[in-house]
Amino acid sequence: MKLVLTEPKYLKDSILIISELVNEVNLKLYKDRIELIAMDPANVAMVIFKLLSSAFSEYKVEEEKTIGVNLINLTQILRRVKPTDMLILEVDTDRNKLSITLKGVTTKKFELGLLNIEEREQRVPTLSFAAKIETNTLLFNDAIEDMEAISDSLTFRASNDKFVIQSEGNISSGKVEVTSDEETNILMTGSEVDARYSIEYLKKIIKGSKLANKVTLEFAQNYPLKVEYKVLDKLVLQFVLAPRTPTE
Repeated sequence: MKLVLTEPKYLKDSILIISELVNEVNLKLYKDRIELIAMDPANVAMVIFKLLSSAFSEYKVEEEKTIGVNLINLTQILRRVKPTDMLILEVDTDRNKLSITLKGVTTKKFELGLLNIEEREQRVPTLSFAAKIETNTLLFNDAIEDMEAISDSLTFRASNDKFVIQSEGNISSGKVEVTSDEETNILMTGSEVDARYSIEYLKKIIKGSKLANKVTLEFAQNYPLKVEYKVLDKLVLQFVLAPRTPTE
């Protein structure tokens, strides 16, 4: 197995974002992609990551393989990657190690011991959403950070022509209204819907803006939220976040 990335940010930034939610994961190496599906320890958020073979300058996976990786250790190595470096990944099956080579002005080599993580099949839930919003990542990030000053949770509300992000605290409240325009597209399959989510988790999720300048949000009445960042022909990073119940 040999994987070569001339644009290492697609792996580096994705893993750094995912490591905010989970520490140990099974990476599945398929003949056309790397895939990761994991649930955070609190069972509040699921992350789905696919890095396509077309993102690599060289992608050789002779047979499908699963490798267990500690993301904290992996991120320590990936932080050493410069934007102009070539990133080479190879698995040493005999020694159960992942070899990571960074080629730039200098050549740096690292080895990461692989883990035997219990194989728990994580199935992506089949969800049916009533609202779909595609918008600019900077606009969405600003709205989340604005509401962080009010409370530890916020409410998304969507109607045919408006997407509202609002939060209420004990003594203050805030609201951001987004209307359909060239930056934002709102699609509804029913009437107005709203749902409440944790700002702590959203703050981690919106770091996906490092990868793409557009974000797609899907939700329904008191229903999980799906957040997607996509780079065409290169990667997909998705999150499914459980809603906060009225008693939380």
